Amino acid sequence: MGGLFGVVSKQDCVMDVFFGTDYHSHLGTSRGGMAFWNGTSFNRSIHNIENAQFRAKFEADLAKMSGNMGIGCISDTDPQPLTVRSHLGNYAISTLGKINNADELVERAFRNQSMHFLETNHGTINTTELVSVIIDQEDSFKNGLLQVQELVKGSCSVLILTPQGIYASRDRWGRTPLVIGKKDDAYCVSFESCTFANLGYRYEYELGPGEIVFLTPDGYEIISPARKPMKICSFLWVYYGYSSSTYEGVNVEVMRYKNGASMARNDHVEVDMVAGVPDSGVGHAIGYSNESKVPFGRPFIKYTPTWSRSFMPQDQSIRNLVARMKLMPIPELVANKRLLFCDDSIVRGTQMRETVDLLYACDAREVHIRSACPPIVFGCKYLNFSASRSLNDLAARQAIAELEGKEPENLDAYCDPSTDQYNAMVDCICKRLNFSSLKYQNIHDMIEAIGLGAERVCTYCWNGRE
Repeated sequence: MGGLFGVVSKQDCVMDVFFGTDYHSHLGTSRGGMAFWNGTSFNRSIHNIENAQFRAKFEADLAKMSGNMGIGCISDTDPQPLTVRSHLGNYAISTLGKINNADELVERAFRNQSMHFLETNHGTINTTELVSVIIDQEDSFKNGLLQVQELVKGSCSVLILTPQGIYASRDRWGRTPLVIGKKDDAYCVSFESCTFANLGYRYEYELGPGEIVFLTPDGYEIISPARKPMKICSFLWVYYGYSSSTYEGVNVEVMRYKNGASMARNDHVEVDMVAGVPDSGVGHAIGYSNESKVPFGRPFIKYTPTWSRSFMPQDQSIRNLVARMKLMPIPELVANKRLLFCDDSIVRGTQMRETVDLLYACDAREVHIRSACPPIVFGCKYLNFSASRSLNDLAARQAIAELEGKEPENLDAYCDPSTDQYNAMVDCICKRLNFSSLKYQNIHDMIEAIGLGAERVCTYCWNGRE
């Protein structure tokens, strides 16, 4: 994924950008960066944060940075923000999203024979540089950002820091959020609204799909209105959004309580304790426990001081190792107990299998798993979240292949919880991962827990519908 944060202030804003960006660290562990306009020039810093936290990498840079306007990012792909000099002026730019037609856009840019790109160590092009090239071919930042929205297949939200202020552009379909906060002498724009309270900001405005605003220390101006269709990512609430954040008026933790409660209403298993797989499964488990009246407990604890988020490393064996090392069981709460765990999702299932085996090794009598979302049948086309290097890595696809013996022409039956094929797929996953029982949240109940309506949220990962 990744996250964006920017500030325009009448005072120096380095610390606000530093802490505001740091509050997005749960969204990525590849690169972090900040850029500031100090009145005469840009100063910028980018670090690799794969093996160290954002704060640890950037604290030494703070004394060398100054400025009343700045942007920061957490990126799970390319280094950014980038600083650019073009006919539009000098600016810094950071992007968030996934560009599926990058090669096509590069070839389009090469029609201008004076155009070139810098290659990374892996021979690829930094997608933020590609976005800047698209913008620079237009006569204004507004028209450049609108062109990005038209040309990019996937999603792309953008922050552009200029000597005059910050342009903020939410991706065309609003798959990720951008929210404006305000305090007496400053405005901020952020992916996560949870950044506001501790930095003294209060909610001011949420950009709509495709909306572009321009922020200065004196206020903000809508320079291109929101588009009506929206397909915001449902996983914001189910998994990767931070619990204290609110998107489109719906708080993440409140949604998880509702979602867990609806899972409990459709469940009749007898257990001794309900628990959540830390961290994002906990809210769903609290909702399940409150509704079912089964006690909530913590039969294992997540050790977080030195372990990074486990879904980020590219090597699957390292992800599994980190996931296993992070979870520390409490044998006294596990032995001879019938346990039910709520998890945010089951992607590949390998980590969950190791977790369950660990609980059985501590003499758990039964381990029942409840997924807070439906089976993931499709890799995400729009964000760098549930995308897999191979669809065959997905637990659901592995089960389908085992049942069918080949890739079926149509997967609709496996996405419909009322069909025999769906039930067979879930049973296959349950047996392979060694669960006592397995149930997935119904897609309709999950959408109802979000509360925005099916037409306004993206459910592609679960049903393949655009």
